[in-house]
Amino acid sequence: MTSTADRLDRVESHLAIQQLPVRYALAVDARDLDAWAGCFRPDVDMGRHGQGRQVLRQHIEPLVRGFRRSVHQICGHRVEFTGRDTATGAVYCRAEHEVGDRWIVMAICYFDDYARVDGEWYFSRRREQHWYAADVTERPQAVGFTGWEGAGAPALPDAFPTWTPFWQET
Repeated sequence: MTSTADRLDRVESHLAIQQLPVRYALAVDARDLDAWAGCFRPDVDMGRHGQGRQVLRQHIEPLVRGFRRSVHQICGHRVEFTGRDTATGAVYCRAEHEVGDRWIVMAICYFDDYARVDGEWYFSRRREQHWYAADVTERPQAVGFTGWEGAGAPALPDAFPTWTPFWQET
């Protein structure tokens, strides 16, 4: 049986983790890059670029300058604990971006790793995958689901491990 203290820690951890995508979305939309980087663990691994929030901030700044206004709407969040201080999750997001005279709408799923560092929960890693990016005046199918070069190629729904097996059965 789990103790009351352990159960309370799990509930508080779940709530803290659920705030991360909201804080991230608000920081991106406000162009508050320090708050945005602060959502990630202090020693965030940026691969060949190095480690740390400053490296992360330098990486993201040119990307968010590629669009003027943005609105990131968090639509749902699944959290699964993998240990006392680690978890994974998936977050649905509808994002809108002003790119020149276009208004790009994206359907996104973020696949996240979380870690508790010195008592606080942070992203360890975020992987953005999306279904489509299209101008609000376009149907996603009409532009091959890739109506904005800044979004890259959509990985979903094919990236879901259950997608291909489901369709192979019919």
